[in-house]
Amino acid sequence: MDKHQRRQQIADYKRRAPRSGIYHVRCTASGESWAGPANDLSTIGNRLWFTLRLGNHPHRRLQQAWNLHGAEAFQWHDAHVLEHDPDLHDFERARRLQDALAEVCRRTGATALR
Repeated sequence: MDKHQRRQQIADYKRRAPRSGIYHVRCTASGESWAGPANDLSTIGNRLWFTLRLGNHPHRRLQQAWNLHGAEAFQWHDAHVLEHDPDLHDFERARRLQDALAEVCRRTGATALR
């Protein structure tokens, strides 16, 4: 890959529209589940697994379940994806994410991660 192609790929990545939405994590060993909002669903999984592996995730019960059962006991999926709207203000996107989080938690019985 030459320098021009690399620069073009970086520029394309920076211009991409993020996929906002709600993610859902389930511990198959205990049956517990958690859901949280994400401004970019494509990156939240790495951040979540990273903090859990380091042992410093802010949600204590999720961290305890991870420490007890290990990574192989956890499943992850996108529970709700917001449609991309470039004209949507940040506060409106945040409100829609909170509404979607409440709906996913009600539907699945998941604990909300905020």
